[in-house]
Parts: sequence; structure tokens; C-alpha cells
Amino acid sequence: MRIGLNGGGGTIERMIEQAQQAEAEGFRALWYPSAVAGDPVAAMAAVGRETTSIELGTAVLQTYTAHPVLQANRAASAAFTMGRPGFTLGIGPSHEPVIHGMYGLSYATPGRHTEEYVEIVAALLHGRSVDHAGEELTLRGVTPQPLPQPVQLLVAALAPRLLRVAGAVADGTILWMGNARAVESHVAPRIGKAAAEAGRPSPRIVAGLPVAVHDDVAEARAVAARQFAVYGQLPNYQRILAHGGAAGPADAAIVGDEATVAAQLQGLVDAGATDVWAAIFPVGDDASGSRRRTRALLQELAAAG
Repeated sequence: MRIGLNGGGGTIERMIEQAQQAEAEGFRALWYPSAVAGDPVAAMAAVGRETTSIELGTAVLQTYTAHPVLQANRAASAAFTMGRPGFTLGIGPSHEPVIHGMYGLSYATPGRHTEEYVEIVAALLHGRSVDHAGEELTLRGVTPQPLPQPVQLLVAALAPRLLRVAGAVADGTILWMGNARAVESHVAPRIGKAAAEAGRPSPRIVAGLPVAVHDDVAEARAVAARQFAVYGQLPNYQRILAHGGAAGPADAAIVGDEATVAAQLQGLVDAGATDVWAAIFPVGDDASGSRRRTRALLQELAAAG
């Protein structure tokens, strides 16, 4: 099973240490949110120089706050600095309360904006010059920065339009709060169809969910309900939760003893996920014990392939 973890913050030295440990333990990827180190890309590039094979991906960088040329150039710079393959650019439009409410930017057409944005970034990452006259973005004669190695492009795609874009234009999708039912019934059919119709390889589906090994399932779900409550309040996540038959983040979280959690993770893969992004969260009076149990199980599953 291809398993990745959350990429932690802190000092560069601490981030390098965390990545080296994850790599030694057999984890395949670390996924860094946009808030890490203020902007994770430079720190990830430094981490990449001190590791050998672990994938380092953004989950995710906001589209609205960076011009697509800047976004592609950031990825090129990270790939150059790392000096090895393994940098993955995950991008998405974020949410109306952030983009409009916090930053004061229009969030009127996130689907159209993201589709044009992804088309531009994908072209630049594939070494193609861009002339684009769209409804959202206009570029004239933009030439790409050379890439020393390929950079994969993933889209935070939860709705049909962006799932089509993720399959037809990008290398796949990186999900959050999409459980096995949502992957099987909603995500995999749409993104797979789009990739096939575009003549592209089978897309990646990176399924991110909270994970905790803990014997008291009710307690674990209560903790998940509190810790991840904000995701149940955002329309984009409400829709993907509904596709999974989950009333909220607590229902989508993967919790239980070792056997139960292992079965649920395998269920994600069986549903069509190519990668599991496990966001470990601690539960119970012995929170560190829960965390250790969870990481040990994930390490065992990662080692088993």
C-alpha cells in the first residue's frame, strides 16, 4: 500500500529530520499544507536535498493567491533545488471564506478559474509555451522554465468539473474527506473517464483522511468531530462527505483497532485510490500511545506494499 503522511512544520532541521525518519520507515510521501513555514515550497526543496526517494507534495497550494506562471516557476525552482525527482505540485482553489472573506478576492467562478489555471500550469510544467486568452486569465508568449526532472501536478478536485480537469489535464487528484464510498462512486469513475477520453495514463487518486488506531471507536469519532469540525462547515467538503454517505468528518475518519483500520485503508485502495494520505490524530488519555500505534500500523502496511 502506498502510504504518505502529513508533512510537519517547525525548523528546517526538524522538517529534514521528520522526512528522513518517514523515508527510513518506508513511507512513500509527505504532504505539506500551504501554511507550513509560511510557504512550504522552499522548505520542501531543502528537505528534498537531504532525502533520497520520498515524494514531497503540496496539499495544497491555493491557486488564487499565486499567478499560474509563478506557481509553475516555484515548482521548477523546487525541483532544481532538490536535485532529484519527487516534488509534486498539488493545487486547488481553496474556499470562499478564505479567498473572498479573508483575502478579498472574487470567488465567483472557482471551477472556471481552476480549469484555466491548471491548463496553464500543466503546459508550463510540460515545457510548452503558453498563449492563453480565457475568461479568467490571459497570457501571451510565456515560455516555461526548464525542469531538471518531471513534476507531477495534482488538483484538489471534489466536484465533477475539476475531476474532469484532473484526469484530462493533470496527473490526478488529491482528496481530503473523500472516503471509500465517495472514491468508488464519485471520484474514480469521473477522473478515470476523463483521462481515458484524453488519451492520458490512469490518474492518481491520493485519498486523504484522518486516521487513528484506538480501541474506543466512539471516543475516536468524538475527537475527530471536534478536531476536524471546520471541514464539515465548508460547502466543498460537505459535498464530498455527502457522496460518501458521511454526515460529517467524524464519520469519514478511519478509526478502530489495528485490524479495523487496516481493513478500512485497504477499502480505500479497493475503491480506486492509488495512494493513501494518512493524517494521524491522537486519541484518548494516552494520546502518544494512540499515535504510536497508528504510525506502527501504517509503517507495517507501507512495508507490505
